[in-house]
This record gives sequence, structure tokens and C-alpha cells, in this order.
Amino acid sequence: MTTLPTAVGTSPDRRGVAGPGTPGTATPAGRRHRRAPGPSRWAAVGFAAPLLVYLVLFYAYPLWRNIDLSIHDYTIRAFVQGDAEFVGFEKYAEVFGSSTFPTALWNTAVFTLLSIAFQYSIGLALAVFFRSSFRLSAVLRGMFLVPWLLPLIVSASTWAWMLNSDNGIVNSVLAAFGIGQINWLTSPDTALIAVTIANIWLGIPFNLVILYSGLQNIPGEVYEAASLDGAGAWRQFWSVTFPLLRPVSAITLLLGLIYTLKVVDVIWVMTTGGPGTSSTTLAIWSYREAFGTGQPDFSPAAAVGNVLIVIALVFGFVYLQLQRRQEES
Repeated sequence: MTTLPTAVGTSPDRRGVAGPGTPGTATPAGRRHRRAPGPSRWAAVGFAAPLLVYLVLFYAYPLWRNIDLSIHDYTIRAFVQGDAEFVGFEKYAEVFGSSTFPTALWNTAVFTLLSIAFQYSIGLALAVFFRSSFRLSAVLRGMFLVPWLLPLIVSASTWAWMLNSDNGIVNSVLAAFGIGQINWLTSPDTALIAVTIANIWLGIPFNLVILYSGLQNIPGEVYEAASLDGAGAWRQFWSVTFPLLRPVSAITLLLGLIYTLKVVDVIWVMTTGGPGTSSTTLAIWSYREAFGTGQPDFSPAAAVGNVLIVIALVFGFVYLQLQRRQEES
């Protein structure tokens, strides 16, 4: 049989030598064409765009602006004219070197830890109590939500009236038991306790709602099995309820921590951070520097605010790390 000659460059064994456009030839990597975004990709971009715009406008820009305020010397004139002098970390040094900083940091720690500890404990106890259905259960749960629904200024004003030294209802009740007058809001020894009590009362409904929702996700069969094993109510709580509620408890405590760190209105309405600095927290100090006096000083206020942001971020990362370890285990 006679074999026909094959043209050079068109042999099946030498397809890479054939000219472009020849069927079966390999396209060089550098000349690959990218596809235009399809309809599904444009739809995804369209759905994500509002979220990105929201994050930029209400998170990224305010954070950048706060950092800018803290590293420039923004007086009222400089704030209006926009020619603030760059001072670097000078304002942070002023904040950390101020005599108010240790007191504000201590008050913030006490106010935050006591608030979230009692809010969580009381909220968990109420959630467990309302888990068992009984008559008027829904009505009572709704009544516990009232502090959460009221405007904070109204709630703070009510507590300021109740804790008034002269004609407050709290002192009137204590007097009926033979306890003398307590200057709740005007004494340096009790001002921080007074605002903490008010904040605990305001935060209980949030903990109740979140923890009660978490309890509804625990199967009833688990409690039946524990009961068959002879576990009482207290043993069921520590061996069943509390461990299974741990993920919900963690996010509840984290959200309570972040919320309590930035509380301003309750303390400001009741004591304005006084007497002196006895109830001044970092949030109150920042607000007072920026808006609480007749001579606003925006740069130290922004520096204190950034310290609060760092504290909240630290606890947020700790929560994520603990959650990751729990998922791995």
C-alpha cells in the first residue's frame, strides 16, 4: 500500500505547529479569552451592592473618620475650616496620661461586668421559668418586654425619679424598714451602683428573649431521658440545659458586652457621669469631651472612642477563637 505524504505542520503529531484557527490546535495560555460576566453573576453583584454601600457608609467611613479625628488636633475652628494639624498619637498619649483614664476604665469594667452578669443570670432564670407552659405565661413574658420597648431616656428618667434622695420611691420603701436615706445619685459611693441597677433592669428582657428562644431548640426527649435516669430539676439544668445552651449564651454575653460598653444615655440622664467622675465610664468620658461641655474637644473624644472599639474587637476575636475551638472539638 502506498502512503500519501502529509503536509508539514498539519500532521496529527505536530498540531501545535499548525496556524491559528486550524481545527484541533492548542490555544496558547496567554491568548485565552475571558468570559463576560453572565446574568447570574450580575444578579449576585446587584444583590451585594446595597450591603456593600451600607457597610462603607455606616461602618468603614465612620471608623476612618474617627481615626482621622484622633490623629489631628480638631478644634471647632479646625473642624469647620478643615485645616486641623496632624499630631499623630499625641491625643492618645493625653488620654492614657489623664487622671480620668484609670477611674473611667475601672468604672467601665465594674459597670460592664456587673451588668452582663446579672442580666444574664436573671434572664436565664426567667427563661427557664417560662419554658414550662402555664396560664398567663405569654402575658407575663410580654410584660417583661416593657423595659426593652420603652425609650431609654424615659426609662432613665424614671429610675432617676425613683432613686431621688428626698422623695424617691426606693428611699420611701427603705424607710418603711427602718433604713435611713441613701443618696443614690449624689453620693460618689452609690452613683455607679445606681446606674448599674438601672442598666441591669433594661438589659434583662434582651437576655430573656434570646435565651428563651435557645431553650425552645432543646429537644424535650433529652429531658425525658435525663428524668428516666433519675436526674432532678437541678441536675437537668447543669447537665442538659446549660451545656446545650452554651452557644446561645456565648453570643448573648458578647452582644451584652458590646452594648454595655457603649451605654451613654442611661448614665448621662441619671448622673451625667458624676458626682465628679464617680460614675464616668469611657463612653461617658468620650461623650462629655465631644458634646457635654461648652467647649467641644473632638480629638480626645475620638481617641477614647477608638479605645472602646479596640476593647470590643478584642472580646469579639476571643469569642471567635472559642467558637472555633468548640467546633473543632
